[in-house]
Amino acid sequence: MTNVKSIKAEKEFTFLCVVDESEELSQALRFSCARATSVGGRVSLLYVIEPAEFQHWASVGDLMREERRQEAEEMLSIISAIVQKRTGKTPLVYIREGVLHEQLMELIEEELDISLLVLGAATGTDGPGPLVSYLIQKMAGRLRIPVTVVPGNLTDIEINEIT
Repeated sequence: MTNVKSIKAEKEFTFLCVVDESEELSQALRFSCARATSVGGRVSLLYVIEPAEFQHWASVGDLMREERRQEAEEMLSIISAIVQKRTGKTPLVYIREGVLHEQLMELIEEELDISLLVLGAATGTDGPGPLVSYLIQKMAGRLRIPVTVVPGNLTDIEINEIT
């Protein structure tokens, strides 16, 4: 008979961080790395390549998609190096194509090892950002994992203190 404590001890907490061009990514990433380090977990990174609006010629669309994929890989390479340095572990990396919130929800449902979604909140007057707003307003009761929203104005010291 399997001991429940041993199952919990074997599970590695995975903190999913959405990678994009936003300023608040830095705070969400720092928080994810600090929490993963403190509990012996790991960080997962998701980059979603949104569909191009220009789709008139297939060859141009293919070229644009390939360029966006290369940009995603380059950014994830940089972010992965940061995660590796901060946690001592190579992050799990996911690149998907489609609508961000749809791909995020699919990944969370598919990858059962993901324990927590970490998002950064924008600091501007327009609200916390489209993804945070969508998840809070439309999906909060449907997610199978908790969501941590890290205020974009937290300093590195403040993040370290709360993790």
